[in-house]
Order: sequence, then structure tokens, then C-alpha cells
Amino acid sequence: MQYQQKLLTKTSRLAINGPLQGRTIALDLDYSRANDFPADYDTDLESAWSNPKLFADGDDFSWSTIEKNRNLYYQKQAQNQVSQQTNQSLAFLTSALNNHLNIGQNFTINASSVFMSLQVMSTESLSNQIIKPINNAQIQLPSTIQSNDRSVSLRSIVQPLAPADQSRSYTNLSRTISLSVLDRNGNELSYPTSSNNPYRFVIPRDSNLILPSMVSQNVTSMNSIQQDLLFNLHYVDLSQSNGVSVSVHIEMKPLNPSLGYLLIYKFDSSPVLNSSMSQIDKWSLFCPSNLTSDNMYTYFINNQLTNNHESLIFGLRELNSTEMLQYCSTPSTNPPITNEPFHFTSNYELRLYTSGCYYLDSNNQWQSDGVIVGPLTNVNETECLSTHLTTFAGGFLVLPAPINWNYVFANADFNRNKTIYITVICVSILYLLIMTYARYKDRKDIEKLGVLALEDNCKEDQYCYQIIVFTGNRKNAGTKSRVHFILAGDEDETQVRTFNHSKRQIFQRGQVDSFVMTVPKSLGKLNYIRIWHNNQDNSSWFLKYLIVRDLQTLEKSYFIFQRWFAIDKDDGRIERLLPVSGKLQMDKFAYILSKQTYYNISEDHLWFSIFTRPPSNKFTRVQRCTCCFVLLLTSMLLNILYYDQKNDAKSSTGGKSSLSFGPLYITPEQIGIGIIVELLVFIPSLCLIQFFRRIQPSRTPVSPLRQTLSQIKSIPTISSDKPNTKKSFRLTFPWWCLFLAYGLSFTIAFVSVFFIIVRGIEFGDLKTQKWLTSLISGFFSSILLLEPVKICALTVFFACFIRTSDKDKQANEYLDDEAQFDLNNDEEYLQSRKQGRSSSFISRSQLQFSPLSEWELEFLREKRSREKKMQSIMREVLSYICFLVLLNVVIYSNQVDHQFEQVNHLRKYLVNLRGNEEISTIDEYWNWLETDFVEKIRAQDWYNGDPPRNLSGYFDDKTNRLIGWVRMRQIRVKSEPCSQWNSSCEYDLGLLNEEKRSFQPGWMNQTIQLSNLSIDKAFQYTDDGYVYEFRGRLSTLRSNLSVLHQFSWIDKQTRVIEIQLNLFNPNVNLFASVKLQTDFQSTGSIRFQSYINPFSFQMMSTLSELLCSIAYLMFIIYMMIEIIQSIRRMKIKYFHDVWSYINMGIIICSWTSLLIFGLKYQESKAIGKFFKETNGYDYIDLEYAVSLDQLLKNFLSLALFLGWIKFVRLCRFNRRISLFIQTLQHASRALWSFSLMFGVIFIAFLCLFYLLFISKLSTCADLYRTAIMLYEMVLMNFDAHELINGSSFLGPFVFTLFILIAVFICLSMFLTIINESFRYARDNLKSQRTEDEIIFTFMMKRFQCWIGISNDSHERDGMMREKYYTPTDAFPNKVDQLLTALDRIYTNQRQ
Repeated sequence: MQYQQKLLTKTSRLAINGPLQGRTIALDLDYSRANDFPADYDTDLESAWSNPKLFADGDDFSWSTIEKNRNLYYQKQAQNQVSQQTNQSLAFLTSALNNHLNIGQNFTINASSVFMSLQVMSTESLSNQIIKPINNAQIQLPSTIQSNDRSVSLRSIVQPLAPADQSRSYTNLSRTISLSVLDRNGNELSYPTSSNNPYRFVIPRDSNLILPSMVSQNVTSMNSIQQDLLFNLHYVDLSQSNGVSVSVHIEMKPLNPSLGYLLIYKFDSSPVLNSSMSQIDKWSLFCPSNLTSDNMYTYFINNQLTNNHESLIFGLRELNSTEMLQYCSTPSTNPPITNEPFHFTSNYELRLYTSGCYYLDSNNQWQSDGVIVGPLTNVNETECLSTHLTTFAGGFLVLPAPINWNYVFANADFNRNKTIYITVICVSILYLLIMTYARYKDRKDIEKLGVLALEDNCKEDQYCYQIIVFTGNRKNAGTKSRVHFILAGDEDETQVRTFNHSKRQIFQRGQVDSFVMTVPKSLGKLNYIRIWHNNQDNSSWFLKYLIVRDLQTLEKSYFIFQRWFAIDKDDGRIERLLPVSGKLQMDKFAYILSKQTYYNISEDHLWFSIFTRPPSNKFTRVQRCTCCFVLLLTSMLLNILYYDQKNDAKSSTGGKSSLSFGPLYITPEQIGIGIIVELLVFIPSLCLIQFFRRIQPSRTPVSPLRQTLSQIKSIPTISSDKPNTKKSFRLTFPWWCLFLAYGLSFTIAFVSVFFIIVRGIEFGDLKTQKWLTSLISGFFSSILLLEPVKICALTVFFACFIRTSDKDKQANEYLDDEAQFDLNNDEEYLQSRKQGRSSSFISRSQLQFSPLSEWELEFLREKRSREKKMQSIMREVLSYICFLVLLNVVIYSNQVDHQFEQVNHLRKYLVNLRGNEEISTIDEYWNWLETDFVEKIRAQDWYNGDPPRNLSGYFDDKTNRLIGWVRMRQIRVKSEPCSQWNSSCEYDLGLLNEEKRSFQPGWMNQTIQLSNLSIDKAFQYTDDGYVYEFRGRLSTLRSNLSVLHQFSWIDKQTRVIEIQLNLFNPNVNLFASVKLQTDFQSTGSIRFQSYINPFSFQMMSTLSELLCSIAYLMFIIYMMIEIIQSIRRMKIKYFHDVWSYINMGIIICSWTSLLIFGLKYQESKAIGKFFKETNGYDYIDLEYAVSLDQLLKNFLSLALFLGWIKFVRLCRFNRRISLFIQTLQHASRALWSFSLMFGVIFIAFLCLFYLLFISKLSTCADLYRTAIMLYEMVLMNFDAHELINGSSFLGPFVFTLFILIAVFICLSMFLTIINESFRYARDNLKSQRTEDEIIFTFMMKRFQCWIGISNDSHERDGMMREKYYTPTDAFPNKVDQLLTALDRIYTNQRQ
């Protein structure tokens, strides 16, 4: 027995050391394979040495990275080889020794590279059993092990160094230790246990480990720095790229051992501990009684606490004497709290390191799930607690000098946080710019607030009316014309009165103008108003409504109109008679909605109101601008504070309570956070806006109406002091609160900016950019979409259900209903007027303004119509030129140069090899594949014999790189019986005879043993047919092709062989999809075709291309709107014009191109993602992308063609172009009839030539080729000798017949139709001028007038001015002038 044991020991040592001693050979081979250029180098994509995909770190393809990872790759292979051989030897020894050991016996192998212990124990003694294999290694079994076996074998293995993987587990400083429980047959037993009673492993570290010294922390030097920090903060990075968890060990050595310290920490953010806030995860006291033998404080955080965290920030501060007496002597559940900044009296040293417990999984990768780092872990050994048995190792990493968190904010410079600083600066500059604009507009609004007295008011008139005119908001709604009116009532009517003011522009778009008109006496109850304008400068006017108020009785009369006063709009009238509107008309839905919608948007939309505020509103633009930016900054602050919580809510979409819409997720947490943010923003902004609105002005405002009346009559300019019991209570603030409001606004803005900057610095520049993107999108969607929709919806609701026609907010700002005006007959006022006269004559202007006559209106309408047509033509020409330029830029910018050169090169390189056009048999095709084609798809040696380094995947032209590999697919037909000869036939490929069964090599049904998987797959049917992939080394490809040839992969049932490959030329940034198709026809002939489609995924690579594309789409939308308007106006007549179809063709092609562009972009993103994942080392199907690219080119080309065709229409003013267009229009019907006749004749000859020469001429082999030949004959391009060779009699005969009928007769008829139409169009142009020529002549005359060459346009205007005022109308004015002259003479004589 003793001899046998010695023999086994010697044998086992040899068995173990054998593969381990061979490790040197393996490592030498590993080094040579990783660094020496292989002699059998091949550019195959999947070759390990030349495959950068295996060795790149993501997008890092640098040579140093590839070289480093290549070494790791071969080291891993060598490691796996050695480990596999070692494990096999250990398993063999275990099975051999297990049968020769009894209970209580053990067997130990202690080699230099491995330690193994095998001992047999009874199951009763397993509980809490401690095993000490070697040195400090230790294994303790749990107390809950139970087994039905009487005895078991315990095998423990310890290796001096754990293998290191490519993750950051840092196991290369640890030993590996494993324990296996075996039964008597050598089968491994499993004894799982709970986490409360785990297996305990103590794993020693490498004895040669040299620990770095502790890092001194010079904290006393910070006492002199002005700071408000309560703790000295340190940062620990917990991120692990491989997903494993680590524990953190803190070792602190105070230079003064008598001092105590408080430690606090928090994961992923800074800890805060003061009297008002406690944001920490845990805390601990370092008291002198806790010092170790090395005078150090230690603190341990296990991997369960650090799991799923990215960082740890812990803080230290020195305890004062009072705190040490209170907390170090008596344990406390609460930490000592102070609000004083930290003050260190002594420095300390610090060392941080992480440790981990890992086990090897089935892929030889270290994992940490289910394993806990024990509290007894130190720098020399790791304690691991596990619930299962496998191979374990400990990880250890001493962290570098920790980051002092106190300097984080001190280093918050501009370069590191550009995004947040630039954002705040831009917002501030934007506020100042808009504030300047708002202040300017506020001053302009003051000028619009006054109530104007009509300039034709008479001094003697004592009865006053207020007239409020509301001009519409439509385009060109304002007017510069002089507006006249006559107001009529039951008792009287006014003379012709004029709205006019010399110092202010009135009746502008969206403007409200208020006037005071005086009349001799009351007009009674108002009936109508007759109103017109003089059409000055052909300006139109859109009148919404008027309000006329009797200032004596305060009765209001409404005149609702909402129509145009224009010669070129509506019904072309500039004179209207407006009756007084009744209650029914005022309650109409359309009137109330149109009246309130614009006012609500311009007043209630805070951002829009900066630009559209009603001038009479006391809430100024400057105040609105301030509120807007306070609201913006507050929203930014709350968004950046809740940004992380929103992301956390978005990431937690695994529950059932989340809704998903594509890439978007909505969770209850997100909804709650959104509601909280909106409420926190809404309430302060509402209070601030109402605060500004309710501040009274510094001076008591005087009614503008009263100011105007005071200029007409001597009435007081202050409001009445009589109490008004009807006035409702409204909370207001004194004028000095305005300073308080601005101070509050700027305080909120400053605080928001400060915390936005602080939060942005915490985020970092990249995360801040993501936050800013989400903020901008939400901000503009709220302003441009949500707020207008909300306001419009509320307006429609109130207009439908809560109609208050008499409550006109905009009108009430001009109506002072509470003021009392004493405007009765004032004798003192009249007497003062009479006594103030210095003349014995009364001067009164009686100038009358009559509306334009019908013939004058007709002339103006015609002139205006031509002007509009001229403007329309000029706008059409200029806009279409811009559109055509953009169309050319968009199309040609997406075209890639060198496409033809690329196709020509590939066609010569692949298609014309050894004359494959002359291949006529299957054996010749195989010969081309095995000798020519396969040589070209792998880069060979250079001309001087140098190997093709770094050309993995390249063609032999050293220019084009394969994407993936080459595929060769076959389509076969079924073998069917021939009824005539009682044999099998293989017909041409059809829909029903395609072979879709899978076979064994050689097209056999019986099983053949073949180790080559690619050969087996070539005989298996897939959706693409029977596919062979050119994968492997060049020698492998040759061998596979030879085997396929031997197995007759291409035989008489083969109908199509298609070689597919995708290439990329990095020199010109071009992809190419290549298809080499060979058709094996049932007649035995072979036809070779090639399809090479170059394309590029580069789309809109520059900003200018993007802007041009956006502008082009805007033009398309504009054209669509014009077409829709034309269809609504012209109905079915719109489709009678051929240019309409060209316009629709351009639009259809453009939108189809946009759709295809979107699909191509989506496909390019998918391909790019797959390409990035595989780095081009997997096959990518580009057929869909190629078809999209081809469709895009086709539609863009058609759009460009139609665009240039339409350009002919813009030249219709030229007589030659107009003659060409009219000729085609006149000949269109005759040409349709001729086309029908010619088509019948052509088809007849097509059938004749095809049937006569189908077997004699190659040009008549099918109908398509026959049609091409006949077209060439029409163009007089033919080969008469070929026809004679086909048939000496029928050839010349049918040729002569075709030339006689199709060429001489039909073409003569065609020319006759064109000549007749041309003569008709020419005579028509001579007899009458077209509308386009008239407009062109008008344009030329206007141009001559504009440059001063001609002045003919004023003649008709002069004639109109003479007829504008009739002699009778001018007589009162002449009398007034005479009285004024006599008055002047009388005054001079008295003087």
C-alpha cells in the first residue's frame, strides 16, 4: 500500500507538471502567433490574426489597441489550453485515487503550479468542517450539510495565480481556490445552502504583492481658505465595465492618534449633514479606542451595498473635544451635527482599495453574483461567502489618490462647462434684446391710445359722438386711403365726414381707432352709416365693425360688417351701407368667435403678447417680457432638478404600469413628476403676473376721451368724485409696488440661474446637452402648440356656451362707461366762443367728397387686375427660379462622383475575366470560378512579393473591401417526365416547377458523412434558394469549389446561378452591390448578366444642404396650397390644363422622394448600426437599400425633368415660345388620333417581323428586340444585309413595305399635322394679342415709368382727378375761401 501510494504520488506529479511544464511551450507559441507575421497569412475576414474586429475596443482601431488585444487573445487561448489539460489531468487522478482512499485518509499534491488535496470523510463530520489546504487558504463548510451517503470525498485545489480575463476584476493578484464534494463513484455532489449559513473561503493574495504607501492629506492648509464646507469630501469610482460588484475599504491613519473623526457617505451624490438637512446613506465614528495596532481607522462597505451604484462620496471631519467626550464615551444612535465649517488641527493619511469575490462561469469569465465579500477581508487575503461551490478568486485594487471633492466647484471653469454657461448667457442676452424691443413698442403704444377729434368738426357743433373703428387682422387689412362716411339717424344725418389725422396713422392692420365727432344736434336713434374710401394707392381695407356711442346718453350702436372695401377683393366695392346691428346679429357664433380669438391669443398668451399686446392694456410689454423670462428660468430650474428622476422613471419601464409608444415610454412616475413641475411653475408665475397687473400707475390716469373733449369743450379733465356703488371691488397695489415686483422677479431669476449653473456643473457638459435638448423641445412645443390650442379651445367653448356679446373687452378699453360727461347745451361755453371771435365772418368748411363713379371703379379694377397679374407673374417667375435652383442643388448635392468609374472598374475586373461572355458549358463556368473569380476576391501578394498587410477583406485590386462575404445562390427546377421519349426533362424556370427540397451532397437523398458544414449547407434549401458562402481561407475556398464541382452542384437542373457581393470603396466613399447572374437555359445555352449598383449613404452632410432641402420642402408645401386654392376656384377646369398635371407631377415626385428618403435613412441607420456592431465582418443584405436608392434617383430625376419642362411656361411672354405652346395645344387632338393609327400599324409590323424572322435574326429573337429594330428603322438606322441573309425575298419585301407605310406615309401625316397647327397658331397670334402679351406690355410700361423714361400712366389719373370732385361739390369750398379772404381784408383795414 505504501509503495502504491508513492507510485501514485510520483505519477500524479508527472501528470500535473507535464501539461504545466508544457505551459512554456504554449506561451512561446502564443507570443510568436501574436507578434510574428504568419507565413500562411490570408486576408480572409474571419482569420484571427488579421481580424481587427476581434481586437478593437469599440470604435478604437488604433494599432496599439489591436496589438494589445491580439496578445490578450492568444494569451487567453493559451490559458484555456493549459487549464483544459490541467483539469483533465486532475479529473483523471481524482477518479484513480478515489477508489483507493478510506475514511480519514487524504492525498496531497503540492506542485509548484498547483496544490490539490483529496480526503475521504464521513458525512456526519462535514458540518462546520474547516479545511486548510495550504498557507493561509481556508475553507469552512456550513453547518447544514446533510447527505444520504456514508462517506464523501473532498477535493480542494489551490493555484498560485488566478487567470485574468479582459474585464476589470483584477483577479491577477489573487490565488484561486475550489472545493468539490464527490461520491465514491467520482460524481460531483451539490449541497446548496442559504446566505445565512454560507460556505466560507479565505483566499490569500499573491505573496509578492507590494502595497503602495498611504497618501497624505494636507487638510490643515485648507483652514485658511474661506469656505463653507462642513466635511472634507473624497470620491470613489465604483463603475465596473463587466458588471461585477466590489467592496470598498477605507484605511485612515491620523498623524495625531488622540483625535477622533466623523465619517459620512452617500452613493452617487454628495452627502449633506447639518441641522436642517440630512442626506446620507450611513455614518460612523472614528474614536481613538477604535484604532488598530497600526494606529489606523478602518471602514468596510461590502459589495451588496455598492451594487448598482456608479460612485461613492464620503466626507470626513475632525471631532471637537466636546463631541469626543459625548459621543466616544457613550454610544449614540445619531451622529454629531454642527453647522460650522470643518477645521482640522492635524493632517491624516488615507488609503482606499476595492476587493471582490468572483467565480468562474462556463465561459471562463469571472462573475460576482451570489458571492459576498466578508468583513475579515484585508490587504493580505479576501474572505468570500458563497451559497454554492465552484472555483473562487479574490479581486484587489488599490485606488489612486482620491479626488478631493472640495475643489470640484473651484474647478468649475468655463471650458469644462461650456453648455450651461453659454445657455445662461444666451438667455440673458435674449432677455435684454426683447426687453429693448418691448420698451420701444411700449412708447409707440402710448401714441395709439389717444381719442382723436375729427379734423372737420365745426366750432359751433355741440353734440358729441364717439366712433370706435376696428380694423381686421387679415393680410393687407390696413389702408392709407382717406375714409369718408355719412351717419344717419331718425332725426337727422351728418354731412360727408372724414376719418383723418395729420400726426398719426390710422386704420392699420389689427388697430383700434377712436374718434370724437361733433354735430349740430342729436341724430336720434341711429339707423345706418354709409362709408367709403378714395382708393388711394389702390389700398384695400377690411372693416370688422364700428361702435358709435352717444356721449350724452351713453347709448351704443354696433355696425357689424367684417368685409372688404377693395376693388380687387370680395365683390370689388369700396362703398358700403351698414345698418345698425341687432341683438340677433351680435349673438352670432362667427362674430363672437372672430372677435375674441385674436384678442385672447394676443392678450392671454404671455409670449405672444410681448409682440401683439393691445395698446390700451396697462400690463406693459416690458412687464410681460420680465414675467416670461422669470417663468422660463423657473421652468429650467425645476426641469434640471427633476431631470434625473424623469430618467429614472423612464428607465423603470419593466413594470406593467407603463405605456409604450415606439421609443417613448409613459410611466405614472413621469406623469406625477410632470404635474409637480407644472404646478410649481404655474403658481408662482400666476402670482407674479397678477401682481404686475394690479399695480396702479403713479399718477391718476385721465381718460383719453375726456382729454379730447376738454380740447373741444371746457369740461374738467379729472374724474368725478361721486361715489359709484356699482363698481365692483378689485384688489390693487400702490404704484411703488412696481419696484417690489421687479425686485422679486430679478431675485427669482438670479436664484434660478445660480442653481441651474450649480446643477449643470454636477451634470457635466454631456449630460447638460441632453437636458438642454429635452428642455428646448418641450419649451417650443408648449409655446407654439399647447398654449395656442388651449386658448383657442377655451375661446370656442365660451363662444358656444357662454355668449356675452355685450362684454367686449377690447372695446371696453376705449369706452369709459363710468365717466359722467356734462355735455348738455352749455350757454357759457357758447357765449365764450362767440366773444372770442375777432372776425365778423363765420368760416365753415363745407367740402364734400363723393364716392367714385362706376366707370372710374371699372377702370381702377382693370388697372388693379393687371397690377395683380403683373405681381403674380413676377412672384411666380422669381419663386420658380428659386425653386428650380433649390431642386438642382438638392438633387446634384446628393450625387456622388466617380460612380461610373467605379462601375466600369468592377465590370472590367469581375465580368470580363478571361472572356466569361464566351462561357458556353458548365465545366467552363466551374473553371472560371475556381481559377479566375476566387483569386480576385482575396487580396494577393503585391507585385514585389510583399504580403498584403492590413488588407483583410479586400479584393485583389487592393481598393474595394468586401462587406461580409461572397454568396453564390442557385435556383433549380424539378425534373419532370417527358411523355414523348419516356425520360425526364428539365424545363425552363416557372412558378410551379422550382425545386424547393433539401438534399445531401451530390443531390442525393441518402445520408453522406461529410465534415464540411459549408458543403452540406449548399445542398439545403432556404428562402434564397441553395446558397454557398465563400468563407474561409483561399485554400479552403479552392477546396470547397472543387468538392462542389465533384458533387455536381451545378447540373442540368440548374437554371440560375447568382453571385452576390457587397463592396465598399473608402477612397470615394461608395458602396456597391454586385450581382453576377448566369442563366442556364433549357436549350443548353448560357447567358451571363451583371448588375452593379453603386450608392452612398451620405445624405445632407453639410448644413447648407440641409437648409436647401428644408427650403425646397417649404416650396413644395407652397405649391400644394396654390394647387388646392386653384382647384377650389376653378373646379374641374383646373384639370383641363396640361401644366396642372406637371405641377402635380412635381409635387407627387417630391413627396414620394421624401418618403423614400426617410425609408433610406432608416435603412442606413439600421445598416450602420449592424455595421458598427460587426465592423463589416458579417454579411449585410444591401438589396433593399439599393432598390430604395434607385427609386430615389428615379423620382428625383423625374421631378427635375418636370421642373425644367415647366420652366418653358415662364417664357410664354416670348412670341416664339407662345407660338410653340399654341401649336402643341392645337395639334393635341390630331396627334392623339395619329398616335392611335400609328400604334396599330406598328403593332401589325411588329407581329409580322417577329413571326417571320424569330429563328433567323438575333434582333427578332423576342418582341422587345423586334420593337427596338423597328424604331431604328423609323430613324433610318438599319442593316439591309441582315434582312437579306434572313430571307432573300421576304426580307426586302417587308422592309420596303414598312418604309413605305410607316416612314413615308405616317411621318408625312405627322409633319402635315404640325405644319397646319403651326400656321393656325401663327395667324391667331397676328390677329389678336394674348393676355400674357398684354400683361407683358403693361409691365414694360410700368418699368419705363419707374426708371423715368415714360410718364404716360398719369394721363388717365389726371382725368380721374378732374372728375373726382364735381363743380357743385366744390362750390361750398370756394365760398369758404372767399369769406376767408374778405375776413383777412377787413382785419387788415381795421388795423
